[in-house]
Amino acid sequence: MSKIKCIIIEDEPLAVKVLTDYISQVPFLELNGSFKDAILATDYLRDHQADLIFLDIHLPKLKGMAFLKTLTHPPAIIITTAYHQYAVEGFEMNVTDYLLKPFDFERFLVAVTKVKTAKTAIPGNEEARATKDHLFLNVQKKKVKVLFQDIIYIESQREYIKIVTTKGEYLSKMSTHEIEDLLPPTQFKRIHRSYIISLSKIDSYTSEEVEVSGISIPIGRGYREGMDW
Repeated sequence: MSKIKCIIIEDEPLAVKVLTDYISQVPFLELNGSFKDAILATDYLRDHQADLIFLDIHLPKLKGMAFLKTLTHPPAIIITTAYHQYAVEGFEMNVTDYLLKPFDFERFLVAVTKVKTAKTAIPGNEEARATKDHLFLNVQKKKVKVLFQDIIYIESQREYIKIVTTKGEYLSKMSTHEIEDLLPPTQFKRIHRSYIISLSKIDSYTSEEVEVSGISIPIGRGYREGMDW
């Protein structure tokens, strides 16, 4: 099983140190970053994927619960706070667990094991993605059905994505990582942090760009290995 990629959103240095230490002791966890406020974390999540967020409630600029409500497709969330009164609200928002500070390593391990258990069920989801032939996108307050076979490529545009299809273009408020999770991996490939392409629409490619349905799209440096299409 691949490691669970996690980030910490916490403005107390001591709490960050404790979480970092705990994470380093768990073989299936991988810490990809820590952020002192939710705004910085939001910028990071536009271009990176996280499987798990350790989220404090009382943060500067944007409170933890308010940040959570901005996530269209949130990853697993473990709340870390000294305030027990937010537990009910947290569980109503489907957080995985709620850790009251100070918490010991054993309690931490119980929480992250819940995430691991849920993640092991993902193969069933991938099987479902393989048989599904469409998705529904939020476009101007409507749910629009888009067939996978019609998608040419997807481009990140800040907090939105542009989905270019054979039938037209759509703008939807989500990240490329969020839509990537909804696409069958056998039919689509990310070739740049801002682009996902349909493999069936490839006309030609070089080490630096791919042409899909007559449109040239750059290949990011970190995506140039393993281009066996």
